[in-house]
Amino acid sequence: MIVSDRRTCGRSLLLSRGSPYNDPTIMKRASLHTLGCRLNQAETTVLAARLRRDGYRVVEFGEPTDLLVVNTCSVTEEAERTCRYVIRKTLRHSPDAFVAVTGCYAQTGVQELRTIPGVDLIVGNQFKWDLPSFLPAPHALKKQPDPEVLHTRTIDREDFSLPEYGEPDSTRALLKIQDGCNVMCSFCLIPFARGHERSRLQNDIIREAEILAAGGYREIVLTGVNIGQYRQDDLDLVGLITQLEEIEGIERIRISSIEPTTITNALLDRMASSSKLCPYLHVPLQSGDDTTLLAMNRPYNAEEFVHLIQRAVTTIPHLGLGTDLMVGFPGETEEAFAHTLSLARELPFSYLHVFTYSARPGTAATKLPNQVPIAVARKRARKLAELSRLKRLAFAERYIGSTVSVLFESGEIDGCRLGVTANFLKVGIASKIDLTNHLKEVRIIGASDRWAVGQLTAEHQPVRKVPVP
Repeated sequence: MIVSDRRTCGRSLLLSRGSPYNDPTIMKRASLHTLGCRLNQAETTVLAARLRRDGYRVVEFGEPTDLLVVNTCSVTEEAERTCRYVIRKTLRHSPDAFVAVTGCYAQTGVQELRTIPGVDLIVGNQFKWDLPSFLPAPHALKKQPDPEVLHTRTIDREDFSLPEYGEPDSTRALLKIQDGCNVMCSFCLIPFARGHERSRLQNDIIREAEILAAGGYREIVLTGVNIGQYRQDDLDLVGLITQLEEIEGIERIRISSIEPTTITNALLDRMASSSKLCPYLHVPLQSGDDTTLLAMNRPYNAEEFVHLIQRAVTTIPHLGLGTDLMVGFPGETEEAFAHTLSLARELPFSYLHVFTYSARPGTAATKLPNQVPIAVARKRARKLAELSRLKRLAFAERYIGSTVSVLFESGEIDGCRLGVTANFLKVGIASKIDLTNHLKEVRIIGASDRWAVGQLTAEHQPVRKVPVP
């Protein structure tokens, strides 16, 4: 059922005299903020492209704005809390800003969002792409006494194309290929927030990839909820990658997070032989304890996961490997956590993403007994975070003395220009030249738990002009 107040759409609103937010002679500003996963980030770029086409000037989040669009996450309670903070923060510097909220929290937490002061429009995932159409005309943006809501519990199951192609703000462009999930993990809201698995039309993906290549993007990152389930007739993920490899200008293709049960031998073989598909996998483990995995409704056990990782590292030289781990799941005993800690230490991960269990209303896990005290869960998270720090350091140290190819991002941090290798080793170098979107050969000379430290090789050093005496 669609809930819609439709108070603003289809009619003009009176302008508030003397307010710069409602001056029709000034191009209206739009600020967008993304919470959560890379898929959300990819979708935000599409919304930004549409808003630019509708006459908005897109500004950085944190700057004064006339319109705030928040693309939300509902994976954890912390993500929802951050959404509320983002809205309050914006309204402090832009009190008249029209606030539109979309994404997974807008799908699963409509009633909570209704109570947040300052929210003017709530758009569920079914209507996300239409959000700009639901806004008042730019010159008529005005705070509303109550938020308008566009929401339905059902989400389309058909394969899809995108209404716009976004302009990524990173040198590594996110390319959405899939949405939805059919795996009902007991802790996860995603099937309720995004619906059933569905794939993006093949021609639409290829067209956007060609545009990205023409725009100078050298790496594309394939994103989705469960991208290993990509299907278009007889075309699977490996077949899609094969087609993307043929696009001139694309030098790297990276797979984002992928479920272990969807990693095929064909994918591993392609990764091992390809000159473009990055030797990198982020494979969620969640727990190293079989009893916990069963309670989570994860479709594998620890032994099966270990065999997959062994096969992957044997097949793919220099594989970069990351994972997700959850602590504090209901019933997770000290022994169960010890199994997770031991397995995470044993497997050749280069980093760990550690999450503390967050009860999500409507999920099966909320009904499980033996909830773990938050203090205990946080203590376990700290242990895994320290292990992740050590693994990042060890991964960087492995490459000291080696020369690697690095694609540099924009800007610098702590005086370093940062970039990543194909296997997702983060590299920092001291350089006064702008290396944004350049692939450079870098010799690794040191390591930290943040990134490897490198120097440009001689052939990539800038030419120093010596004055003629």
